[in-house]
Amino acid sequence: MPHFTVVPVKDQAQSSYDSLEGINWVDYRDTGQNYPDHQDTVSSDGHGNHKEDSPFLNSADAACKKNDFYDRNLALFEEELDIRPKVSSLLSRLVSYTNITQGAKEHEEEESAEASRRKTPKSPNMGTLMGVYLPCLQNIFGVILFLRLTWIVGMAGIIQSLLIVFMCCSCTMLTAISMSAIATNGVVPAGGAYFMISRSLGPEFGGAVGLCFYLGTTFASAMYILGAIEIFLKYLIPQAAIFHATDHTGSDSAMLNNMRVYGSICLSLMAVVVFVGVKYVNKLASLFLACVIISIVSIYAGAIKSLTHPPEFPICMLGNRTLVRDRFDICAKTVTKDNMTVPSQLWDRFCLPGNITSSQCDDYFIQNNVTEIQGIPGLGSGIIKENMWGNYLQKGEILEKARLQSADAHGAMENFGMYVSADIATSFTLLVGIFFPSATGIMAGSNRSGDLRDAQKSIPVGTILAITTTSLVYFSSVVLFGSCIEGVVLRDKFGDAVRKNLVVGTLSWPSPWVIVIGSFFSTIGAGLQSLTGAPRLLQAIAKDNIIPFLRVFGHGKTNGEPTWALLLTGLIAELGILIASLDMVAPILSMFFLMCYLFVNLACAVQTLLRTPNWRPRFKYYHWALSFLGMSMCLALMFISSWYYAIVAMGIAGMIYKYIEYQGAEKEWGDGIRGLSLSAARYALLRLEVGPPHTKNWRPQLLVLLKLDEDLHVKYPRLLTFASQLKAGKGLTIVGSVIQGNFLDSYGEMQAAEQAIKNMMEIERVKGFCQVVVASKVREGVVHLIQSCGLGGMKHNTVVMGWPYGWRQSEDPRAWKTFINTVRCTTAAHLALMVPKNVSFYPSNPERFTDGNIDVWWIVHDGGMLMLLPFLLKQHKVWRKCKMRIFTVAQMDDNSIQMKKDLATFLYQLRIEAEVEVVEMHDSDISAYTYERTLMMEQRSQMLRQMRLSSAERQREAQLVKDRHSLVRMGSLYSDEEEEVVEAAPEKVQMTWTREKCEAERRNKNNAPENFRELISLKPDQSNVRRMHTAVKLNEVIVNRSHDARLVLLNMPGPPRNVDGDENYMEFLEVLTEGLERVLLVRGGGREVITIYS
Repeated sequence: MPHFTVVPVKDQAQSSYDSLEGINWVDYRDTGQNYPDHQDTVSSDGHGNHKEDSPFLNSADAACKKNDFYDRNLALFEEELDIRPKVSSLLSRLVSYTNITQGAKEHEEEESAEASRRKTPKSPNMGTLMGVYLPCLQNIFGVILFLRLTWIVGMAGIIQSLLIVFMCCSCTMLTAISMSAIATNGVVPAGGAYFMISRSLGPEFGGAVGLCFYLGTTFASAMYILGAIEIFLKYLIPQAAIFHATDHTGSDSAMLNNMRVYGSICLSLMAVVVFVGVKYVNKLASLFLACVIISIVSIYAGAIKSLTHPPEFPICMLGNRTLVRDRFDICAKTVTKDNMTVPSQLWDRFCLPGNITSSQCDDYFIQNNVTEIQGIPGLGSGIIKENMWGNYLQKGEILEKARLQSADAHGAMENFGMYVSADIATSFTLLVGIFFPSATGIMAGSNRSGDLRDAQKSIPVGTILAITTTSLVYFSSVVLFGSCIEGVVLRDKFGDAVRKNLVVGTLSWPSPWVIVIGSFFSTIGAGLQSLTGAPRLLQAIAKDNIIPFLRVFGHGKTNGEPTWALLLTGLIAELGILIASLDMVAPILSMFFLMCYLFVNLACAVQTLLRTPNWRPRFKYYHWALSFLGMSMCLALMFISSWYYAIVAMGIAGMIYKYIEYQGAEKEWGDGIRGLSLSAARYALLRLEVGPPHTKNWRPQLLVLLKLDEDLHVKYPRLLTFASQLKAGKGLTIVGSVIQGNFLDSYGEMQAAEQAIKNMMEIERVKGFCQVVVASKVREGVVHLIQSCGLGGMKHNTVVMGWPYGWRQSEDPRAWKTFINTVRCTTAAHLALMVPKNVSFYPSNPERFTDGNIDVWWIVHDGGMLMLLPFLLKQHKVWRKCKMRIFTVAQMDDNSIQMKKDLATFLYQLRIEAEVEVVEMHDSDISAYTYERTLMMEQRSQMLRQMRLSSAERQREAQLVKDRHSLVRMGSLYSDEEEEVVEAAPEKVQMTWTREKCEAERRNKNNAPENFRELISLKPDQSNVRRMHTAVKLNEVIVNRSHDARLVLLNMPGPPRNVDGDENYMEFLEVLTEGLERVLLVRGGGREVITIYS
């Protein structure tokens, strides 16, 4: 048995994870530079091999490191290592990859650009608790919980309030499941919902929903500021109010004006704080979160304490009406003072000054008793039965307690300010819109994905846990509020019945001030967070460069802080502040957040149903049905809360979508909408495969054959103009061209040609596809295009090609031979053919014909193409005002009068409006002019043939001298077809002038006069004379009737079966169309394309 020894192989190059040639890692975290979009670029290695740049690897200078991979172990792959890196190098970059966005470094920490570049990037180290759970709690718990939840419970009742909470929390939970699936499907850079939606649904949806999310976050900052100002002016320092009401009717407007002034001041201060440094906001975040938690704990503590010792908050009732408690001191009509019964302050409010016996009092006040009830009966009081059902109020309706007796009497209007009344009309749908913002904030974890140690684990767990926690708090709070607090107090939005105390504060322990101060600081903190996040979101959208007019907001301070975006955010938030009502701003941001959540669910559902290969989320507890349910709930909540706001929000998103689509977002993010389009296209194509379209559905699906010049510019762009006018954006248009050469050598040229054609298509507004093929011969390339263009049922049925101008003057027959070969191929493939002659005289798209005719010369029936084409052209604004005339040719034995009637009836049944004329062509002798034209044509053909033969002889001699040691099969110099000149390969190659060669040359010279004599004595072929006669006669008639027509459509005769007559065929077509400015030669595809039936 042989003995083996293992010896380590030593390479000259180090085998460590060194930098690979052409590839270097770029850290995007700490520099404020604007890097190009490194996710969507495609480059080439110069050999036709495309390579897509990785989102984490970037090309760099590596000339000094070439030997790193040219080692013996990888010699087989060394030529491709610049585009296919070593696995070790790839993995080393993957380990070092970070997803923190650039521009996150604060101005205060940035001493110099060089120092920041040298600084080692800090690795993300946040876990689930600090990175996702607590930030989500802070964002979800907000102003609505402290200021409006008690009021919602009082208006809707416990049952409907639980339903509201369940709907909103279910919606956010389903959205969180979808978001978790998207967030765990690969690395999510810091960008949150915008990044997930745009990369899943494409730039159009991403831009639209990203802006909606931005507007929602901006209005959220306005809502939090309004909540803070409401707490400040109502409960903290009411004396700070600038505007005061002169009577009870002006109190609302005075309050709104105060909110506007203080809200604007607060917004300005917050904007300055955000501008100076976000680090202060982040440092205070923990403090604000502590305020929220302490406030919620105090509510639970107060509810438990109310079981045994309910807090003392008496409510004064007049009959069953609730009185504003701070307008008087004692809840009684009279008081005993010095053993005398005297009127109380309450009496003075309802009665004119005087003694008790006078009758100058409010009727309702006189007939009803004043009673005092407990505002917070406590958990054991059984008040939950009364608060179980809803009690919606109209604006201005007085809060009443149903159990108390009340005499039916009308009170004076001037005393209305003594009662607690509803400030707005309430309904279930309104309350849904107001409550929903308290369920938002679930994106806080995904927004911080760049700071998380393991984002794919932390985001799902932290977000779902936070939603579960907040949902339990909301459910329990609804039950506790309904079980502990009197119904009229719950319905009292601003605490007027409990001496202007915050209603939720009356339940808290140890003091109402815990809730007031805690809620004030928490709303300030939430407003700062929103004002910090919104500009960064706008900056991310602007830097993606999908909405051109937002480009300026991508710039900021040297450290990347979004200054311009912050300015715009402040202006939009000011609009929310000027609304000044928390109850009106809340439904607005509900719409925008619901729109965002709807598309998160849609993104997950689309990706799941398409089963794209890249859809492999680590979070497994999702399903497309859950995503669709979440999407449906979002849509339902939008219209439930406010149908007109929903329409406005969807309109804004729709306009942004169409704007991005119109501008042409040149982004390819591998989004699901592209995959959806692909699946839909595949399904439609398979359906179309069933059979050819019915005549009623037939429309010209064009293959436009273009010719390019030496600089790869389109030679006749008016062909594209004509195609766009004929199609008007409907149906299929394929623009094809042929480049002569070898595919391997001409790949770059082919790409350049494709780009040139696409640019011209965009200029001419042709919607379609471009296909350029490389072939050794142009004729073969055209045949390939005719055979292979299109896919399945979406194939062309009509070919549009240009006329070979100058074919008479050129000795090179390739142009017209290719033309005739294309005509034959279209006929063999049963395709229609259109040849616009004098196409440079055709109108451009901006031109308009205000009058004139489109003349159709219907000589033979060819499937009805001649009738259909003018109708389609008249749909375009260039030809719309032209009239249509149809001429047909009658022979001597035809009844021209009956033909005209029949043709008019036929057009009537086709629903085509046109003038009808029948042209009679009498039999006449062949004129001398016709005979002479035929003779000239044949003499020219014979002479050119002899010239080409002699030229071929000279070329052959030169080639034989040049190729000394090879046997070459010769071809014509002027033809790209090998079979043009047929001769046998020489048996032996003669390299010197021999006697036989000299004699042959002498014979050729002697034959020259004989060839000339043959040309002189040539007699024209009779069939050619007949054809020329027809062409001349038809041309005379057409020119006579249609010399001033805007366009003449004419049946195109087919090429002769005998290939020898090809050149004569070209001459016949020239004669047929002489003297006409714009001619469209039309040849049908052998099937009916128009029908009289519906």
